[in-house]
Amino acid sequence: MKKLLITGVSGFLGWHLCQTAKQEKWEVYGTYHTHFLEISDVKISKVDLTNFQELKAIFNEIKPDAVIHTAAQSQPNYCQLHPQESYTINVTASCHIAGLCADNSLPFAFTSTDLVFDGLKPLYQETDEVSPVNIYGEQKVQAETGILKLYPPAAICRMPLMFGRETPTAKSFIQQFIQTLKEGKELNLFIDEFRTPVSANTAAKGLLLALEKVNGIIHLGGKERISRYDFGKILVEVLKLPSDKIKSCLQADVKMAAPRPKDISLDSSKAFSLGYKTLSVREELEILKSIE
Repeated sequence: MKKLLITGVSGFLGWHLCQTAKQEKWEVYGTYHTHFLEISDVKISKVDLTNFQELKAIFNEIKPDAVIHTAAQSQPNYCQLHPQESYTINVTASCHIAGLCADNSLPFAFTSTDLVFDGLKPLYQETDEVSPVNIYGEQKVQAETGILKLYPPAAICRMPLMFGRETPTAKSFIQQFIQTLKEGKELNLFIDEFRTPVSANTAAKGLLLALEKVNGIIHLGGKERISRYDFGKILVEVLKLPSDKIKSCLQADVKMAAPRPKDISLDSSKAFSLGYKTLSVREELEILKSIE
C-alpha cells in the first residue's frame, strides 16, 4: 500500500479525507497540532508545521508517496485580526511542504479556497484573475503562487463551502444551524451570499482525484449555486426542523472583522470532465440524515 500523508487531520476536511483515503486503499498518516484525536487505521503525529525542522523530520520518518495539505487557519475573521500568526501556517508552512514534495517528486495537493475571488464576476473558472477581499483570501493566493513557483506539478484545489457530519474535533456550519433551530431561536441567513457547496465526503473524493490527475489549479465546487438562506430552507425540510425561525438577512446586516464577497460560486467543469462527481445539496443532506 502506498503511504499518504495528510496534514490537519483534526480539522473538518482532514478527518473526512482520512476516512475516504482509507476506503481507497491508502496507508494513511496524519498530522495534528492542537486538538489530539485518534482515527482507526491512521497513524497520527503531533507536528508544528510552522517549525521546518519538525516538518522535515516527519517527511524523513514517514517517507510518504503522496501528500495532501489541508491544515490551515481557515477562519477569515481570525486571520483578519491575526495576520502574522495565520501567515506562518497558511503561507510559509504551505510553501515548505511544497518544497519537500518537490525535493522528492511527490504527488501533492494543496487545499485553497473560493475566497481568492471578490464575488463580482461568478461563476469563476480556474483561469479567472484572483481578487481576494480579506486577509485569509490574500494568504491563500500567496500560498498558491509560492507553491506553483516551487513545484509546478502541484494540484492547487480551490475548495467551496463544505458541510457534513460532526467529527470528534470539528464541526461544519450546519451543526450551528441545527442547534439554533432546535433551541427555538431565530436563524438569520444571508439571501445575498452565494456559494457552490459540497459535502466533505465529496470534497475528499475530489482531492484524491486531483492528487492523481491534476497539475496546477482545479475548482472542486458543487453544481448548485445557492444562497445561505436557500441552503437553510432545504436543511429544515430534509431534517424536519422548525422552518418558521429561519429569517432572511443581508451581509450588510452583520458586522464582521473580515469583509465577505457576495458570490464566489465556482465553475468546476474541468473537475467534472476528469470524473469529479457531486450531488445536489438535498441529496447530500438526505445521505447525512441517513447516517446520523
